[in-house]
Amino acid sequence: MQQRISGLLWRLVGWLDNHRYQPPETASAESIDWWRVLPFVALHLGLVSLFWVGWSPFAVFLAVLVYVVRMFAITGFYHRYFAHKTFQTSRVTQFVFALIGASAVQRGPLWWAAHHRSHHMHSDQPQDVHSPHQHGFLWSHLGWFLSHANFNTQLDRVRELSRFRELCWLDRFDSLVPIAFALGLYGLGEWLQAYAPSLHTNGLQLIVWGFVVSTIALYHATFCVNSLAHVWGSRRYATRDHSRNNLLIAILTLGEGWHNNHHHFPGAAKQGFYWWEIDLTYYGLKLLSALGIIWQLKQVPDNVRAQHAAKEDHA
Repeated sequence: MQQRISGLLWRLVGWLDNHRYQPPETASAESIDWWRVLPFVALHLGLVSLFWVGWSPFAVFLAVLVYVVRMFAITGFYHRYFAHKTFQTSRVTQFVFALIGASAVQRGPLWWAAHHRSHHMHSDQPQDVHSPHQHGFLWSHLGWFLSHANFNTQLDRVRELSRFRELCWLDRFDSLVPIAFALGLYGLGEWLQAYAPSLHTNGLQLIVWGFVVSTIALYHATFCVNSLAHVWGSRRYATRDHSRNNLLIAILTLGEGWHNNHHHFPGAAKQGFYWWEIDLTYYGLKLLSALGIIWQLKQVPDNVRAQHAAKEDHA
């Protein structure tokens, strides 16, 4: 019994400290870590609490606001900055947006960037761990990041980022940020209940709407880029993978749905190559650039953008 309790405590510590994680020696490439799946499942089950906490205009507004802010941190910084270096910024700014990105519960910036760089190296090949064409739709959408094999950060792919101690710390203790975020929402809700009762909200309501609902929406919108954006949409460019452009995904992810554009030229800060391709993340980056917070936004060369395939393929 004592040994079981000790093992349970060790697993709980492993939820908070990623350096404590040790995958089983016999784990296969598609072996799911069911213990670490529990928080992911619990978050989804948390939607049931909507029947008890109800809703308020403020709670819904907050859910949308934190969705957009955290999505921008993922798309603008986790993706376009940490993974692709499409612009430059200060050490302070990169850490601030790394913190915001970590609150989306999509692991730390080093882990995220390393896996994404690996994806571009092997896109839709057997080594691409979230290719729907190689491993099936469900695995590409959410199975891959729940597996033992894909838990650890591939530091060899992000050596220039691993020199920042604060980013390494965030990567190690990435679960502490969403916990602090959820507690902050609860505190805000309780304060508003006491001092702004006309808003008709409270701590539990803000946790459910601002964290549970918003985070689940963030999850599946982001996951769609790995899964749906490789099977549904149009292909302007004859890339070596199955990446596709999809307006709906672009709207939900603030511009990441222009996935075929992105795989054609990953080095650009802008993924909507033409004015009619809505790319809200890029508009946000342009604003930050105008304010001097970031700089040297990399653009798409005209000759690269003009390299259209002879015929667009729709699916």
